Formats: sequence, C-alpha cells, structure tokens
Amino acid sequence: MKQGSDVTSLMQILGAGGRPRELEPIGVIDIGSNSVRLVVYEGAVRSPTPIFNEKVLCGLGRTVATTGQLGSEAIDRAIQALRRFHAVTRILKVKNLRPFATAAVRDARDGADFIARAEEVCGTHIEILSGEKEAQLAAQGIRMGFLEPDGVAGDLGGGSLELIDIKDEVLNNAVTLPLGGLRLIDQTGSRMEDALKIADQTLERVDWLSGGRDRPFYAVGGTWRALAKLHMQQTQYSMRIMQGYSIPTRDAIQFCESVRRAKKLSSIAGIEQVARARREVLPYGALVLERLLKQLQPSAVVFSVYGVREGLLYSLLPPHERTKDPLLSFCEEFARQRSRSLAHALELCDWTDQIFDRGGPDETRDERRLRHAACLVSDIAWRVHPDYRGDQSLDKIAHAGMTGIDHPGRIFLGLSVYFRHTGTDGNRNDGLPQKIAGRIDRRLLKRARIVGGALRVAHMLSIGMPGVIDETRLTYNGNKLVLTLPRAHADLDGERLRRRFDVLASLLGHTGEIRLAP
Repeated sequence: MKQGSDVTSLMQILGAGGRPRELEPIGVIDIGSNSVRLVVYEGAVRSPTPIFNEKVLCGLGRTVATTGQLGSEAIDRAIQALRRFHAVTRILKVKNLRPFATAAVRDARDGADFIARAEEVCGTHIEILSGEKEAQLAAQGIRMGFLEPDGVAGDLGGGSLELIDIKDEVLNNAVTLPLGGLRLIDQTGSRMEDALKIADQTLERVDWLSGGRDRPFYAVGGTWRALAKLHMQQTQYSMRIMQGYSIPTRDAIQFCESVRRAKKLSSIAGIEQVARARREVLPYGALVLERLLKQLQPSAVVFSVYGVREGLLYSLLPPHERTKDPLLSFCEEFARQRSRSLAHALELCDWTDQIFDRGGPDETRDERRLRHAACLVSDIAWRVHPDYRGDQSLDKIAHAGMTGIDHPGRIFLGLSVYFRHTGTDGNRNDGLPQKIAGRIDRRLLKRARIVGGALRVAHMLSIGMPGVIDETRLTYNGNKLVLTLPRAHADLDGERLRRRFDVLASLLGHTGEIRLAP
C-alpha cells in the first residue's frame, strides 16, 4: 500500500541495513543574564532530543542596570561553569559548538572583557546576540516546537524581554525591551510599584501589540516556565509537561496578579516547587506577564520549553528537515527505538485510513495526524508485562518529550494506545485515571476508543509484524464494517480476532464481518 503523504518514508528514517542514522551532536551554550546553560542535542533534526542539559544560575545581569558592570563574583561563577561545559563537550565529542551571549553581556561595559575570557575557556568564538536576533531565534524556537504557530512570542530573560510576531513563514516587529527580572530588581531596588510603572510605560511604547489580540501568546524563558509550574501545582494539574501547557488569558492575568501581590514568597501555595534561586525574580516575571497580557489580549498563554537555543538549532536544519511535521518526526523515531517494527507502525497509518474513508467518521486534518501518531507509537510497550502495558503506554506517551502537539492531543495519543492494550468495550474505564480522561472532550475520547479498537484488531491480526495488514482491506457495506483477508492469511482468523473486530465495528455504529478474498 502507498504511504500517506504526511508520513515520512521508511527509508528516510532508517539507514543502510535498517539501522538508525548516524547523527553528529550539536552543543549550544547560552550565556544569559540569569543563567549559563549547556545543551547538547543528538543532531540537527526536526524533533531534537537533548543528550545533556545543565545550567548554573550565575546572575550576570544582577547589577548591570545600576553599575553597568557584570560583577566579579558573577563572572567567576560563569567562567567556572563554562570550564566544566567545555570538558563535557570534549567527553561527548561535540565538534559543532555554538555559544552565544544575550542582554547582560551586550549591555555591560565589561562585557567584551568577559567574552575574551570566556572564549579562551570555551576554545571557540562566542556570538553576542543583538536584541533583534535574539527575538528572531526565539521565534524560530517556537517554530521548532509547534506546528504552524500563529501569534506573538515573548522571551523573558534576566536582563530583557524580546517580543516578535509570528505568522506563516514571516517574522515581524522584533523588539527588545529592558524588562528582565534581574534588571527590574536592580533598577528599582526591589520596589514592586516602581517596576509596575516601568513595565507599563515601556509596553505602551510598543505600538503593534494590539495585533496579538485573540491569537496565542507563546511564553518562553525560565521565569515564565516557573510560573507555569506553580500554576500546575495550584490547580492540581494531572501532568507535569511544560511544552504546550496553556492557560486562558483571564485566568493567567488573575494568577500573575496573585503572585505579584503576595506579601511573602513563602505564602504562595506551591512555591517549594520552584527552584530557590529562581524565586526572587518570580514576582517580577509575573508582573511583566500580567501587564503584557493586558496589552496583548491574546486568546491564551501557551508555554514553550523551546526558545533561543532551539531556534539556533532550527536555523541549522536543512530545508527538508524544517518542513517535517515535528510530532510525526518524534513518533517515528520513538517507534524505531521502542517498537518491534517501524515498518508495521507505518503500515498502521494506511490501514486505519480505510476506517475514516467514505462511510466512516468525519476527521479533520489535525485528527488525522494525531491518529497517525497513535499508530506510530502503538507498540512501544511490547517489552512490558502484559498487565501493565496500557498504564505504562499512557504514562510514557502523555509525558514524552514530543512537540507539535497540545495537551489534549497528548492525552488522546496516550488513551488510544491505552485502549489498544486494555480493551474499549462498553463504558468501563479499565482503571483509567479520571483526572486524565477528564482533560479531553467527549468527541476526542470517543475517537481514542475507536483508534484504540482499530489498533487492537490490527495487532491481533499481524502480531506486530509488517507484511500482513497491508494485504487486508477494510470497507463499509451498508451497516457492516467488512475486513477482507487474503486466502494466504486465512488461518489468522479466529475467535479473539472476531471479538475484537466486533467491538471496533460497534464503536463505529456498524456490525462486523470478516470475509476471505475470492
């Protein structure tokens, strides 16, 4: 059967002999106003996986606003961190190392002297990003982490806030503003009311913010991620995945106000979940987000773990990698590593297409790609004891490092594979945690049962091996869903297969019939 157009061909995934492609690791060192971080990625691919990630909170930008200097203690901590990072990249055999520095270094009088020392330690050139380029790379990071983003991206660091409008392939209105958390603390002497005035006056001068109304706002940066973590804790959110976590604008404004107005950090519920070194800037990050949202009036705040570092990686991708679907790219690689057969996973995408053909349920473009993703990861728990495959699949998929998907989509994928292992008949929950199922609407839950039921039939028929289901056909005939087997596979018919097929047909509002081809 011919592969669907949105599923990457098998030969693009596998190298010679069916082995994974050899990837050359890429290292990115981010010398920020608050932290210095090294991330080493497995290679320049559409859905990158970090193989090493470490940060040190050095506070380079702590005194730049008032003294114009980075400060000797902060410099010493940063140099020490860079020395360790250089040793790590040597051990990991990173040949492609891309260090850069942001607001604190570009604004400080002693920034050039620091960079000279840092380059000697790192053994390579360190680029000092302009505010505009920092904003553009943040936008590229959003493109790395989301499918076809359309909104305003904001990257809050210790020294500055970068804003940029993203629509289609165009980046507009890049601006950098002196609203970083450390800068506001330094500039105001930790006086919140003064910081509030500075934020309002600064944001009022950005005349294009009204263009963000009713579009998503993509929030980037460690302080805003800490806020999202705190919100998850206070709302008892059922997952701990930051990428794609979304809060309605009104709720986000109210939450930020509550953090900003707290008389003591220790009085904020869940504050112990935030790193101690990050807590000082948290109220100022909340202040900036609150005032920005009141100006923008976006549809929602969507948090991203992808930012400038991933944007730099995105800029290094060849054109054919940039055009790939990030979700399907991740799921294909996950299937290659964890499933019995990637070829079979790809066959499942085409086999289940027949269920949603003429006579089947309606399916949007996004629902189709989610179904294909579920097919790709349907066998990742095959090594697990059968009694626990459903639960472990649900947990692994719901919390995997995938991109190009929102949280309801994650839950749909997890539930589809959960139902593949546990069964989907009747209304029983099979022990499924209500807190997970309650996060998606009834339509998506029903679709998860249908896809899970289809996967359950396909794996019973093929035993997870390629070359079987692609020789069978699914068709609708009146009120019947018909599975036609070739005579070469007639002996695969049996009682358990028929029971599973009847359940699938019932979920689709049909009766099931298994036939042999003439």
